[in-house]
Amino acid sequence: MLIASQILGGLGVPIGIALAPVLATEVSGSEALSGLAPTASVAGTALLSLPLAALMTSRGRRPGLVLAYLVGALGAGLVVLATVVESFPLLLLGMAGFGAGSSANLQARFAAADLAAPERRGRAISTVIWATTIGSVLGPNIAAPAGRLFRGTSVSQTAGPFLIAAAIFLLAGLVVAVLLRPDPLLTARALAPGDDRSTGKRSLRTGIAAVRAAPMARLALVTVAVSHTAMVSIMVMTPVDLGRHGADIQLIGLVISGHIAGMYAFSPVMGWLSDRLGRLAVIGLAVGLLACAALLAGTAGARHGQTAAGLFVLGLGWSAGMIAGSALLTDSVPQAARAAVQGLSDLTMNTAAGIGGAAAGVIVAQWGYGLLNAIGACLLLPMAALALRRGLREG
Repeated sequence: MLIASQILGGLGVPIGIALAPVLATEVSGSEALSGLAPTASVAGTALLSLPLAALMTSRGRRPGLVLAYLVGALGAGLVVLATVVESFPLLLLGMAGFGAGSSANLQARFAAADLAAPERRGRAISTVIWATTIGSVLGPNIAAPAGRLFRGTSVSQTAGPFLIAAAIFLLAGLVVAVLLRPDPLLTARALAPGDDRSTGKRSLRTGIAAVRAAPMARLALVTVAVSHTAMVSIMVMTPVDLGRHGADIQLIGLVISGHIAGMYAFSPVMGWLSDRLGRLAVIGLAVGLLACAALLAGTAGARHGQTAAGLFVLGLGWSAGMIAGSALLTDSVPQAARAAVQGLSDLTMNTAAGIGGAAAGVIVAQWGYGLLNAIGACLLLPMAALALRRGLREG
C-alpha cells in the first residue's frame, strides 16, 4: 500500500519541480523571481514537517499522510487559481501547500519502518524510496500531454498539469485512508512493552530531547541533513553550469535523469547494505560517494560525461545517506518519540537544503561551480567526524 501511494505521490511532485519556475516567470513577468516558486515548495515541506509529526504522534500515520496529501492537492489548486488571477503571492502560497505532497512522500519511508524488524528496517525504508523512481520518471513526462488537455480553456497549458497533480494527490490520500489499516505507528506502539504514549502536544521539544539523549540519533540527524543539503546544493546549479559549457536542454535532461536514477533506482541495494553491514558502514559509504561526486562534478568543466558521472554518484551518495540515516534515527530513539524525531529530521534537512539551494546560486554567480562542489565536500566533514567517532566507540 505504501508503495502504491509513493508511486502516486512521485507522479505528482515532479510536475511542480518541472513547471514551478516556468509558472513563476509567467505570473510575475520576471525571470529573476522564477526561483522563488520551488523555494516556496521546499519551505512548505519543511514547515509542515512538525505539525504532521505532532498529528502522527497523537493519531497515527494514516491521518497525517492523508492530511499531507489533501494540503498538497489544495496547494496545487491554488497554483492554478493564481495563474488565472495573475497573483504571484497566491502562487507562492499554493507552492508552499504543494510542498505537503513531498512531506507525505518523505514520511512514508518512516511508516515503512514502524513494523519492520530492526534487521530489515533498512530494506523496508529503501523499498518505499525505490517506489518513488516510477513516479519520478513518469511525472515530468505526463506534464506536456496533461497541459494539452486544457487547451482552449482559461487554464494555461503550463498550469493545467497542477490540476492533474491535485487529482493524483487526492487519489494517494484515498489509498492511504482506505488501505493503511491497521495504522503501523499505533500498532507498533501498542506492541512495544512498557511504552508510554506521547500526546504529540510538544512534538518539537519531544524530538529535540530524544535526539539530545541519543548520540546515534544526533549522527543520524546530521547524516540526513548533510546528505540532502550537499545533494540539493550541487544538483540545482548543475543545469546552469552545463548550459555555460554549451549543453543543450536534452543533454541537461539526460544528466538530471541519471541523477534521479542514482537517487532512487539503487536504494534497495543501499537498504540491504545498511542491514547487512550496519548503518555506520553505509554512512561512511555515503561520505565517500558524495565526496567523489563533488570531485567529479567540480572538476568536469566542459566534459559533460564527467559531469553526468558526478551527478549519478551524487544520487548514489544521497541514497546511502538517506536510507542509513533514516534507519539509524528510527533505531536510536524510543517508540513514543519516533514520530516527533522523524518530523524534526525532515524539518532540519529541508530547512538546511533550502538555505543551501539559495546560497548555491550566489556562490556559483560569484565564484563558480567548482567552489560550490568544494564547499559541498566540506559539509561532509562533521558527518564523517561523527561517524568515525561513533564507529571507534562501537568498536
